[in-house]
Amino acid sequence: MGKTRKRTSGTKEWANHNVNCVKGCANDCRYCYAKMMGKRFGRCTDKTWEKMVIRKDVLEKKFPKYNGRVMFPSSHDIVDDPKIKAACFKVISKLLQAGNEVLITTKPDLKVTKEILDKFSNYKDTIQFRFTITSNNDELLAFWERNAPKYEDRLESVILAYKEGFKTSVSIEPFLDYNPQELVRVIAPYVTESIWIGPMNYIPRNNIPENDFPEYEKIRKNYETSHLKEIYQELRDFPKIRFKDSMMIKLNLPPNNCD
Repeated sequence: MGKTRKRTSGTKEWANHNVNCVKGCANDCRYCYAKMMGKRFGRCTDKTWEKMVIRKDVLEKKFPKYNGRVMFPSSHDIVDDPKIKAACFKVISKLLQAGNEVLITTKPDLKVTKEILDKFSNYKDTIQFRFTITSNNDELLAFWERNAPKYEDRLESVILAYKEGFKTSVSIEPFLDYNPQELVRVIAPYVTESIWIGPMNYIPRNNIPENDFPEYEKIRKNYETSHLKEIYQELRDFPKIRFKDSMMIKLNLPPNNCD
């Protein structure tokens, strides 16, 4: 456990800097904050968000050695598309070659994970993976994270990265199961760093199709303060667990220590 830190917002909770090289994201998660902000400021629509567009200006950029850890990506994913992968790998390469410590965040596709592990096998000391696994229930994943990989792909990605000697961590944010304890126990043996748990920060209330109402009502119950307290009590002493600031604020508790 490191020193106590101040409360943060956005990506600053995990890294000092963040880099993205694509607009939009094919995962098209219902709760995506980046999509919400894109729609608010007219940069995308519901239909255009999942059509990923490479930012050539970022690919041509020369990255410096940043002060602190760099998260890549933070508003899109590394998906199994040749052009998207090539762009993402180019940016990761530049960041690593500049001497940066890189936090690779992804809802992992196993095929893509294997390619990353192979391509960057010489950077195990400066790469940490943060795999997002929000549930072990593929029906929940298919509803909330519509085009993202299934649970088995994500779990196998963690296991493989761990066995290959990379630093591994997992984000269970937002936790989609009523209680994430079972998922924590399954992934814990393959996590070398931390397991982060947090609620869904953006739950739409308007323009929800009538057939989807039950899922939205069910997910709101996950994040009632009384239930968050139960989860905190159950998991606070579990090794490697960290709770997102958004959850700690709701519980009126100080932030986690640094990981």
